[in-house]
Amino acid sequence: MPANDQADLSRIYAQRFSSQLAYRNRVWRILVGDFFSKYIPENASVLDLGCGYGEFRNHVRAASKFGMDLNPDTPAHLNPDVKFLYQDCAQRWEIPDHSLDVVFTSNFFEHLPDKTSLGKTLDETRRCLKPGDCLIAIGPNIKHLAEAYWDFWDHHVALSDSSLKEALETRGFTTEACFGRFLPYTMSRKRPIPDLFIKAYLKMPVFWPFFGKQFLVVVRA
Repeated sequence: MPANDQADLSRIYAQRFSSQLAYRNRVWRILVGDFFSKYIPENASVLDLGCGYGEFRNHVRAASKFGMDLNPDTPAHLNPDVKFLYQDCAQRWEIPDHSLDVVFTSNFFEHLPDKTSLGKTLDETRRCLKPGDCLIAIGPNIKHLAEAYWDFWDHHVALSDSSLKEALETRGFTTEACFGRFLPYTMSRKRPIPDLFIKAYLKMPVFWPFFGKQFLVVVRA
């Protein structure tokens, strides 16, 4: 079961993100186009796990697109070409074995109620990915955030790049990339950053250790 019920999710995300949707969409257009697209072939079948308002999913070029979430407001924000799965991610997914090329998730695993639910979610990811294909995971890194990690009501599981990497490798995944510092912590409490700065930041990993508070883990099934 999710840690927060559907009504709670709707209230939380409406308050946190509704005033910043245009900015968040602009940022994700750059993140996908300038960075994550290298992991996603245009003929891929892609799942956005914990897809929220669809900022990632709506900007991806792929043959088939899925989004999974328990926020009842999510479908209103997804493009028509996205198949929405309204379900608990710790339960068996409504997706066949070895049918996905990419599973992407951003700022989602920390919202699960416990590591048991996270483990079941990783097992489902492994089941549904084709052999050799990838999971891309971004999330706040507890090693670099201390008390600030708990400033959000819906954070429940504390993770670092190392702990998530270990959980994945014990399930048979092979690590392709693991950065303990990637993106800054959050877009929900900061003034908008110019597009040019975002593009430059992605191209210059030398700056990630100074500003990054979120990890990036990429693994292959």
